[in-house]
Amino acid sequence: MARGCVVFSVLGTNLDAGVGKKRWDRWRPTVGLCQQEDLLVTRLELLHGREHTALAETIASDIAHVSPETVVRRVPFEPKDAWDFEEVFGALHDIASSYSWKTDREDYLVHITTGTHVCQICLFLLTEARYLPAKLLQTSPPRRSARNPTVGTHNVIDLDLSRYDRILSRFKEDQRKGQSILKSGIATKNAAFNTMIARVEEISVASRAPILLLGPTGSGKSQLAKRIYALKKARRKLAGPFVEVNCATIRGDGAMSALFGHSKGAFTGAVSDREGLLRRADGGVLFLDEVGELGDDEQAMLLRAVEERAFYPVGSDREVKSDFELVAGTNKDLERSAARGEFRADLLARMNLWTFRLPALRERPEDIEPNLDYELDAAGREIGKVITMSREARARYLVFATSPEAIWPGNFRDLGASVTRMSTLAPGGRVTVPLVDEELVRLRLLFAAFEDNAPETIAEDHVSAVLGKAKANALDRFDRVQLEETLRICRRSASLSEAGRLLFAASRALKTNINDADRLRKYLARFELTFAAVKSTPGEVI
Repeated sequence: MARGCVVFSVLGTNLDAGVGKKRWDRWRPTVGLCQQEDLLVTRLELLHGREHTALAETIASDIAHVSPETVVRRVPFEPKDAWDFEEVFGALHDIASSYSWKTDREDYLVHITTGTHVCQICLFLLTEARYLPAKLLQTSPPRRSARNPTVGTHNVIDLDLSRYDRILSRFKEDQRKGQSILKSGIATKNAAFNTMIARVEEISVASRAPILLLGPTGSGKSQLAKRIYALKKARRKLAGPFVEVNCATIRGDGAMSALFGHSKGAFTGAVSDREGLLRRADGGVLFLDEVGELGDDEQAMLLRAVEERAFYPVGSDREVKSDFELVAGTNKDLERSAARGEFRADLLARMNLWTFRLPALRERPEDIEPNLDYELDAAGREIGKVITMSREARARYLVFATSPEAIWPGNFRDLGASVTRMSTLAPGGRVTVPLVDEELVRLRLLFAAFEDNAPETIAEDHVSAVLGKAKANALDRFDRVQLEETLRICRRSASLSEAGRLLFAASRALKTNINDADRLRKYLARFELTFAAVKSTPGEVI
């Protein structure tokens, strides 16, 4: 059985008009589309308002004359204002939602030659979003030399961009450039980090909703927030400034004033009005680093500002508007803080729509080398000369930097400081083996001191990240603690064998037949895990 061809067309109150026999002397798009030799329209859904009923009846009659195979169905379409985008979109959306689509038996086309420009745009958007499971149909008037001056021509446009290699390649190139902006041009190799960055690029372009960045101190939350702003600005998503504030530095009475501003005389010392950081971020991005340090009052005010884009400065009864986009960062487990009543659950829910966890540097050993090059360039710009490393010096530094011994407690801050020290002391701008050896002694002392005096912090929940919260919560506490340490070692190790050597270092010394990798592989299999799956788990929660 042949498939039917159904065309949706808005009645053209001007282009389709005509009375008497002379109407057959002019091109009328809706009639003309049913006269195409290579396009058999089995059904025409003709959208029109009641005031154009007579014209619609004429068009239906004329189509029956030129194309008896075509069934014309008249569909009520009556937006209050044909030039009001919201009205027109809503009316067309209602038609699309209530229509009985039979895509298994019929092909659908949307005629975009007639109707107002607003109507044509709305039809395009509904088709592109697949509310109308159709292709677009554009008709054009005939040339002067045409044999039939009333038929014209037609062109079918498929909005499935995957069919257009050049267009798709441009989108992919834009995405690549966006991801490069987010990574400062660093050619990172860690699969989990690159997956996270790809998702951040999508969200940054498509959404204005808050973004929450999790991760240990020095993992790059502040830098990523700045790059998100740079990407949004490059894509013309915003025009305002980037405003950054470390919430840990504005505790106490001054926090409300710093964030929300104050009016003159609001308190002792308020000798003039103060704008406040939220208002300064109007039209741009507000980055609240260490957002978990905000007090209860500031959290309540921030929630309203995020939801309503409005707030009251301290001491003022006049509401202030600020249309900012929020990016927040923290090294705290805000879910635990909310459960303990230390952070507002409603504010967390509002910020927790798009949440990404930045892995620690030691979890990305394959990315240390490209970041080393980045830091060398940065140090050179700061010092004012080109900094290079000898091949032997570079190899020696990377062996240590990517080993389990290098815990990098300050993450990229530690790496940047290390490179800066070597670059400053480099004779003629070249880092040599003796300089690297000197720096490695310093780093070993730093890392040892940190491990001896490390403050108690909330551990990263690798178990939930890999297994999912439901499976993680179903484990006995003993199994969960053991698995957490195993996953931590796996994430920071380059291979299964290296992770096995670290986990079974004591017992392996007593064995003559050593197979740590197989032992670890079997342990992970108990939880339906593989080493590759653990290493590739994205550092994000959505």
